[in-house]
Amino acid sequence: MRKTKSTKGYVLCVRNDGYPASLLVRRLYEFVPDRNAASHGLIRVVDESGEDYLYPEKFFVSIALPRPVTRAMRDAA
Repeated sequence: MRKTKSTKGYVLCVRNDGYPASLLVRRLYEFVPDRNAASHGLIRVVDESGEDYLYPEKFFVSIALPRPVTRAMRDAA
């Protein structure tokens, strides 16, 4: 998959219809901004495989994490 060079963020998975092996509900996922995907109602998410794939935006809720948490998440990867 193609990686987009942008600031990454985090989303919370609230649905996984059709993707139970790839997405876990109530799990925090890193996303990579992708304007083209967003224009089609999709979001690029780094899933359980460690790769980024497109999923419906409605499966996720965007969340803002405090800087120390974001740093800890990045350093743990």
